[in-house]
Amino acid sequence: MNKLSHINEHGEATMVDVSDKQVTARVAVASGEVIFPQEVFTELENAHFSNKKGSIIQTAVVAGIQAVKKTADLIPLCHQLALSKVHIDIQPKENSLFILCTVKCTERTGVEMEALTGVSVSALTIYDMCKALSHDIKITNIQLDQKSGGKSDFNR
Repeated sequence: MNKLSHINEHGEATMVDVSDKQVTARVAVASGEVIFPQEVFTELENAHFSNKKGSIIQTAVVAGIQAVKKTADLIPLCHQLALSKVHIDIQPKENSLFILCTVKCTERTGVEMEALTGVSVSALTIYDMCKALSHDIKITNIQLDQKSGGKSDFNR
């Protein structure tokens, strides 16, 4: 039976000991979406997703990359990882911006939390840059899409 990896036999929170795990190439991809009221999306699209604060998409990309690098500082039981690559892609869809974050490393533990953090902070940055237009903005569908490396792979 599966058990929670971050809870020890005494019910206490603990960081997983990865010292006996094999170093492998690991990749995680996460996604999410920021949905706008149609009139707000149209206004953003007409302004090429830029406002007085600057490029909404490029600012969100940089914020997401910074967040990926700080994941272990934000999530208490995450390991500090030497990242090989972080790529965040943000594309307009129908009344939304779709965020895809890919993180790679060669380590003893995976980068799922880093990819999810990158998507989350990118989405929050988009919200922050657009909230003057409307507070009716939804951050949704943040999920792990795939991971590879380690003892098990995952594909949604």
